[in-house]
Amino acid sequence: MKRIVLTAALATLGATLLIAQDAPRHEMQDPDKMVQGGGKLPAGWQARLDGPGAKLEGVKFEPTSGGFHVTSGPAGIYYKADQKPTGTFETHARFIQLEPAAHPEAYGLFVGGADLQGDNQKYTYFLIRQDGKFLIKRRDGAATPNVVAWTENAAIKKADAPGKMTNDLGIEVGADSVRFLINGTEVASQPKTQIDTNGIAGLRINHNLNVQVEGFTVKAATSH
Repeated sequence: MKRIVLTAALATLGATLLIAQDAPRHEMQDPDKMVQGGGKLPAGWQARLDGPGAKLEGVKFEPTSGGFHVTSGPAGIYYKADQKPTGTFETHARFIQLEPAAHPEAYGLFVGGADLQGDNQKYTYFLIRQDGKFLIKRRDGAATPNVVAWTENAAIKKADAPGKMTNDLGIEVGADSVRFLINGTEVASQPKTQIDTNGIAGLRINHNLNVQVEGFTVKAATSH
């Protein structure tokens, strides 16, 4: 009897550990912050938040003279449906993390957005975080396979003494390849066949961040 009880307990423990390993990272760390005055987006903008119970009221996305100020509770993407380039193009933005996050939370650009409000959402995203690492990843429905796993790179400018960090990100889509740039330095290049590029371009801001976005542009490629 004791052996049966012990076996069952170990099985339960194993299942619990497996669930913990597969749980989303934000559920294993701090909960989404409560953001006061959220729930509105600038004209023409839309959002898709990550969690099934996440609400736009948990995000403050305000226009500023040079761009947008985003205070996030839940993580999500932000975009305008008419910013939908094809062929060769580039998208750039300056991201200013105004204060350190409790954990290294990421933010950046995405391209190739399709079915962004549906079950089969698809896009490729390029993010940085305060520990000086970048990530390139694809979302394909519920799956999020890595293109380039979290990688440290000297091109990322880390936070100053007060905890503020400023970095320019760019994705440049050429005829055959896609370049990923941080502060003008190419940190990765991938075959175009491996990246979702045709579709909506926009911003991705993970949870519990205070970020200023400036100069977000989507335009035809100038040179490759």
